[in-house]
Amino acid sequence: MRTNISEKTLQDLEFKTVLQHVKEHCISSLGKENVLEILPLTSRKQLFIELHLVNEYVSSFESENRIPNHGFDNIKESVKRLKIENSFIETDAFLKIASTSLTVNEHIKFFKKFKVQFPTFYELTQKIEFTTYVDDEIKKIIDISGEVKNNASSTLKQIRRDINNVRGKIGASFSSALSKATAAGYLDDIKETIVDNQRVLAVAAMHRRKIAGSLLGSSKSGNIVYIAPQATLSYSREYQNLVYEEKQEVIKILRALAATIRPFTELLEDYVNYLVRTDTVGAKAKYAREIHAILPKITKEKRVFFKDAVHPILWRKNNQQNIKTVAQTLELNKEQQIIVISGPNAGGKSITLKTIGLLQLMLQSGLLIPVAERSQTYIFDTILTDIGDNQSIENQLSTYSYRLKNMRYFLRKCNENTLFLIDEFGTGSDPELGGALAEIFLEEFYNKHAYGVITTHYSNLKVLANELESVTNANMQFDERSLEPLYKLFIGQAGSSFTFEVAQKNGIPFSLINKAKKRVETEKVRLDKTISKLQKERSRLQKNSDNLEKQKTKGKEHLDSLQEKEAKIQAKLAGFQELYDNNQKMLSLGRKINELLNKYFQTNNKKELNTNFNKWVADEKVKHAKKTPVKPKTKSQKQKAKIVEKQMQQVIKKVEKEVLEKVVEVRKEKKKEAVKKAEQKAAYVFKLNDSVRIIDSNSVGTIDKIDKKNVTINYGVFTTKTSVNKIELVEKAK
Repeated sequence: MRTNISEKTLQDLEFKTVLQHVKEHCISSLGKENVLEILPLTSRKQLFIELHLVNEYVSSFESENRIPNHGFDNIKESVKRLKIENSFIETDAFLKIASTSLTVNEHIKFFKKFKVQFPTFYELTQKIEFTTYVDDEIKKIIDISGEVKNNASSTLKQIRRDINNVRGKIGASFSSALSKATAAGYLDDIKETIVDNQRVLAVAAMHRRKIAGSLLGSSKSGNIVYIAPQATLSYSREYQNLVYEEKQEVIKILRALAATIRPFTELLEDYVNYLVRTDTVGAKAKYAREIHAILPKITKEKRVFFKDAVHPILWRKNNQQNIKTVAQTLELNKEQQIIVISGPNAGGKSITLKTIGLLQLMLQSGLLIPVAERSQTYIFDTILTDIGDNQSIENQLSTYSYRLKNMRYFLRKCNENTLFLIDEFGTGSDPELGGALAEIFLEEFYNKHAYGVITTHYSNLKVLANELESVTNANMQFDERSLEPLYKLFIGQAGSSFTFEVAQKNGIPFSLINKAKKRVETEKVRLDKTISKLQKERSRLQKNSDNLEKQKTKGKEHLDSLQEKEAKIQAKLAGFQELYDNNQKMLSLGRKINELLNKYFQTNNKKELNTNFNKWVADEKVKHAKKTPVKPKTKSQKQKAKIVEKQMQQVIKKVEKEVLEKVVEVRKEKKKEAVKKAEQKAAYVFKLNDSVRIIDSNSVGTIDKIDKKNVTINYGVFTTKTSVNKIELVEKAK
């Protein structure tokens, strides 16, 4: 049966591993082969039948009315041979066919008797013809030991009677010859033995010519020869002829039996198919009992509610090692269409996502799933997955290219009856660009009303989840004190990746971690400043552009002729280019000034600032002098050059003034702040549980202990000691 769920999804969710576990519970080789071919069912009617069959089989484990044995031999090849005209099969093959027929007929009778308890099995078996004819006909001809019965035909009966008579004659004649040879003293001590399935005399080699008969061999030493007495030879030939006739008659009888059974070959195939299916259903049921699986409620309402769900493969592995598997509870509905799971690595995000996908896939393949009572779900047309790296060396695709190709497939297949699962959404490219593209994909899935679960570390996706009405954040809980994952899903709040905490746990020095924290905050500030400056420069460029448009309009209005108008336009265009270049230069000057100011704010070295500024101004003058022509060609160009030079001087003076004002302002603020802090520090006496931080540090802790001028600060994960004069108050103890 063709399925809408791709092979990649089956691979991503490790569905084949589950089938291997189910296969272990089969009792036939055909059942094992059938289990490995299980795929998600596209027909909902067929799916419900399969699920109810498994559920009824599970219920029989606790019932007095256990389902009868359904073990069987593989009779497919025998049935194929029976289909060939004038063919026959061996007696043991006939007995296997009889056993198969008997087993299925017992099932038909059993489920008819207990149709209330097993309604689905009853409906299934009622489609199979009930007949004991095959079993009766075979057992009429062949006995339980696999021999054709004497009364199978009158000819066979007579042949076997003759065989018995000849055997009697052979015995009598041999006994007579044995007595004579013994009396004459021709035999060895053993007297007789068996050679080629017939009795022979053990004659001493010296007397071999004294016994009439056929020499059939001798001992290794040559002291004994084995002779069949002449009297028995004629009877032996008659016996061999009768055995041959018996064999031919048996073949004739078996051909006749095959002809009798041949019209029932299709029914026998139905019997085999039923027993293979029952073996498969039984294996599913035994696996369900092993993993404590149930049949959840399947509704027409599009809702997935898995209560206390566990990953069956992980559960089995943990169970073998006596490790408890943490169950997860998750719900998808119209108000909670998509869940975005975040949290630290190795916290259980991926296994949670795989649990939901694998359980849904198992259910849609006719398997019961390990969830608690009152769980319910919906049957999706398609399950889409993007899990793991999946970098394709063979196709020379990078991780990001592969994932983009996968997203294209998602966008084509995704609809309101789709369940999608994406692990590490948006990864594989530049975080900002990849994250932006991931946002667009997420919005597309959301607008198509698809249900899904994704895992991510991207902050922008967490923010988007809060902004979209039916998208919910979730996180894998993490013990901040022990820095250990709890493997428990919490719905309603995004999770931190605990980057710095995990780094500390793995032995990274705290001093380096603290520097990294400062670096992050500094970069954020610098980014904000840069954005602000770019916005101002953009506004300035827009004003200049507006002025140029006005000048161009005025120039056009004052042209008296077409030729003069063209010349003035060209002149204006040249002027615009110079103004544009000037604006670009202004931008460059502004960036350099910003760089000098930032460096000064970091070092507070006025002398270095003045030196660097004067050097930069001198370099700019030299560059300007080289670029400026010695003899302007036109009066207009001279005027424009003077204007540019004048503008440069004004900009430099203005910048110098702004720098000095900024320096004075910063110094005043720092002095005021220092005086204020000194006054507060001198006046305040630190107490236990005060919230404090070390000067020039961002981390806030509480005072655990005060020993004269030394204090112990508790940061939650760790503690540190320092002196009172190195800390500042953040909040007084309550």
